[in-house]
Order: sequence, then structure tokens, then C-alpha cells
Amino acid sequence: MSKVAKRLLTFFIGLPLVIAIVFCDYLYHLPLQIIVGIFAVLGANEFYKMASSKVTLFSRELVLIGTAILPFACYTFILSGLSLDISPWLFITISILLMGIECFSAKSFENSLSKIATSFLIVFYCGFLMTFLSRMTILPDSKFVISLFLIFVFMCDSAAWFFGILFGKSTRGFVAASPNKSLVGFIGGIAGSIASGCLFKFIFPEVFTISYPRLIILGLITSLAAIIGDLIESVFKRSCNVKDSGNLIPGRGGILDSIDSVLIAAPIFYIGYNFLF
Repeated sequence: MSKVAKRLLTFFIGLPLVIAIVFCDYLYHLPLQIIVGIFAVLGANEFYKMASSKVTLFSRELVLIGTAILPFACYTFILSGLSLDISPWLFITISILLMGIECFSAKSFENSLSKIATSFLIVFYCGFLMTFLSRMTILPDSKFVISLFLIFVFMCDSAAWFFGILFGKSTRGFVAASPNKSLVGFIGGIAGSIASGCLFKFIFPEVFTISYPRLIILGLITSLAAIIGDLIESVFKRSCNVKDSGNLIPGRGGILDSIDSVLIAAPIFYIGYNFLF
């Protein structure tokens, strides 16, 4: 099966499956919370594997535990009715603990800067940013809100790929981080994302009472963040000299290759939604 066919199959099966999981809102979306935790750890493991070929890191177990604690704790705070403002405090605590471990356990310090910085990045990127998906589960009409977010991100990615393949060959090389991506693809992705969001509001007008201009703004900033998420993961992979972060997802590569846009777009959508809605 070609890569294009695998990608289409993953989209047409994966997106409805994900939306179905989102609509199961038992105990603040327990199935989604479990997936968030699993993907955070699997993504961190892929990132660790990529980065360890270039720099010295803390032990894999320590980095993965630090990553897993964040989404798990965030969900625990939700169930307990505690403020989610504790989540950033927890990330800061984990960061300070890692610095303390380096102070007292290292015998030499020539690699300490890159070791600490890259380990922090893995925990932040795969752990802390994933907590914004968990945060969405406490919003009113959360199943529709999370669905809107995923539609923004997935349609941006799919429309960018579609328009880039059909019309973007002459505008490729626009970004050095990913030379195969085209300017036409980026514009098509943003337009597809916004159009899908407007269609979603049209189908569920009683849920999204916000005006279309505000919804368009939300779609714009979310799709721009999704594009940056896709590109920054390309930067990470090029820095580590790898093509894909893994091979778990047919037609897409690894877990990080599939959730890179989600990771960066989630906090932007969450902030924008709270501000605009």
C-alpha cells in the first residue's frame, strides 16, 4: 500500500474514531485522558531516542516519569476539583528536581547544559503541552469544544497536504525546515481549517453562539500554531538526522509525527477559546 493510501486510510478511520472517543465524556473524558497520558509517554520515548543520538540526557526512566506525571497529575487535579494552576507549578518543581539531580549526581559538567536543556524540552513538549488537552475537558460543552479543536488541527494538516500536492509544487522550499511543504499548502491548510470550523458552528449553532468573525480568528490562530507545530518537529528531526520519529502510525510515522501539530496548537486554542468565548 502506498504512503498516500495509508495516510488517507488513517485519516478516514482515525478521525471518526478520535471524535467518538471525545464524545465519551464519562469522568471528564476518561478514555481521552488515558490516550493523552499514553501518547505523552510514547512521544517522549520517541523524542528521547532521537535526541540521545546527539546529546547526553538524564536516564530514559527519569525523563519518561517526569513526562507522565504531568498529564496524570492534571487529570487528578480535575477529578479532585483542584485548580489547574497547580500544573505549571508541578512542571517547575520537576524542572528544579532535575537540576538538583545534576548538581549532586554528575561527576563532570561539560555536557550539563545540553543535558538539562534537552531533558527539560522533552518533558515540556510531550508532557506539559499535552495537559492543555486535559484542560479542555472541564470547559462547558467540552465534547464539542475538543471536537472543534481537533477538526481545526486535522483539517489544517489534511488540507495543507491536499493543496500542496495538487497546486503547491512551484511554491515549495518556502521554509528550510521542511522543503517539501509549500506556501500554497500552508494557505490551503489555514483556509480548510477555518472553513471546517465554520461548518461545525453551522451544524451546532446552539453550542457555538460566538460570532463567525471570532470563530474565524480562533481558527486562524489555531491553524497557524498547528503549522508551527508541524514545522518545529521537522526541525527536531533534522537536528537529530532522522526522517520519522517512529513507525507506529501507518502513513505518518511515529507518535510525534502524528501529534506535533496538536502539541503546539492545544495551548493556543485553549487560551484563544477562553479569551474569545
